[in-house]
Parts: sequence; structure tokens; C-alpha cells
Amino acid sequence: MSPMLDGFAAMDPICQTRLPHLPWLDPATARLPGVQPLPPGEGWLMRDEAFGDQMALRDRLVAENRDAVIAALPGSEAAVAALYEAVLAVLADDPGYALGRDTCRRPDGVDVALDPSDKLGTLARLVQEDLCLMEPRGGEHVLSAAILCFPASWTLAEKIGRPLTGIHDPVAVYDARMAARVQRLFDAVRVGQPLWRQNALVYAQADLHQPRREAAPRPEIRAEGRYLRSEKQCLVRLSSCDAVLFSIHTFVVPLGSLPPGALDHLPHREPVT
Repeated sequence: MSPMLDGFAAMDPICQTRLPHLPWLDPATARLPGVQPLPPGEGWLMRDEAFGDQMALRDRLVAENRDAVIAALPGSEAAVAALYEAVLAVLADDPGYALGRDTCRRPDGVDVALDPSDKLGTLARLVQEDLCLMEPRGGEHVLSAAILCFPASWTLAEKIGRPLTGIHDPVAVYDARMAARVQRLFDAVRVGQPLWRQNALVYAQADLHQPRREAAPRPEIRAEGRYLRSEKQCLVRLSSCDAVLFSIHTFVVPLGSLPPGALDHLPHREPVT
């Protein structure tokens, strides 16, 4: 079983039927960090066939394990307000949502109260994406507020308040050169011109909520990988403040759903539990 925070039990697998983009096979996205302009007409929020099941899990996490999945530093209020308005503006133009004055009906038929006093809690229940706000402080962008329902082997409690270099500790490939490249990307992203990238890694478990503390031991013998976990990550400059949104849309698919031979070219195939 994958590690859970505060005894939050694993649920039945929630999987998409396919992975719409295979980033390791696309020369534009295969080389790290693999950041590209978001194609015209493609939004930084998206919905897929796992929407209903993923949202049900998000509802449960917010209700039962809120402190593990939502956090905000003092001083992040302006950025959180800008994010709230930006997401609601996107949903207002999405025919799958019915956005009212006090409630929003999701595409799965669930009504979510719009609570301006709990902006992050409201957004966590409206979209599939995890939403991380990065604000410039002391020469680096710092994680100032976040919704992280679907962590992939990290915890919000350890990363909130850290700069980019601290967030990626102990990721081996995130060396000083990579850190400088990523910081330049955060500095350069423009309003109305989002960037995106996508990763992919073999996992032994399909759990979307897979927190792991930095000091937690990695098993010496790992189970055979059965799933591919992939995150579509977007960088979005918010228009009314100096924050950059780092959004994460998580896909989990069985390895058998991938095209024949696709795994032969996937780097770093060691399974993660």
C-alpha cells in the first residue's frame, strides 16, 4: 500500500482510459524541463473522463484531510484572490459548469458553494487540477499557497514556504543548472501566454493521493510497476498580481493502455511505490 497521511486509506483505482500525450516520445517535451507554449485554444484547466471520480476523491480529501491538502502563508491573500477570480472566469465560459452567484454546479452534477472566505477550499472542489501559487521572494519563486490533493511522492507540509530549489530537494536531476533554467521560466512567463510541460513515471500503485515525506525510506525492493502516472503542468502568470500559478492535472493509466513499444523509450522506468 502506498504511504498515506494521517491514516487516509487508499481507494479503488481511479484511472483514465488513455494518456492523450506521451511526452517522452515527443522531441519538444522529452528533454528536461521540456517546457513549451500552451497551444492556442488549449486551456490551462481541462476535464477528462476521470472527472467525476477524481472530484469525488477531492471532495473527500478536503472534508477529511484538509490540513494535508490545502495551505497558505500569511501575505498570500492577494495571489489567492487573483487565482480565485481567474478560475471562476474560466469556468464561466465552460458550458459544462453552471456558475451562479452563490453556487457552481460541476459537470458531474454536484453543487459547490462559492465561499469567498474559503477560496482555496472552494477551488479544490471545482477543478481536477491541483493549484500551486509561486510568488517571488528573495530572488526565487516561493510556494506561498497551494491545493495539493494528488501529491506524487511529496507533501505540502514540507514544501510550503520553500523556494523552487527547496521544493525539488531531493530530486537528483534538479541541479544548479536546471534550477537556474526553471527560475528563468518563472520570471519570463507572460500574462495570457501560459507554458506547459508533462512528466511520466511508472508507479506500482494507482493511488492519486500518494504523499511521501523527504526522510521516508524508499523500499530497496520495489513492486513491479503496473501504472503510468503523468502530470500535465502549466505555468500561468496571474494578471492582477506578481504570482505564477503552477497547475497540475494528473493522469493515471494502466501500462497496458499504452501503445505497443512505448515503454521501451521511457527513461527512469524504476517503479515507485
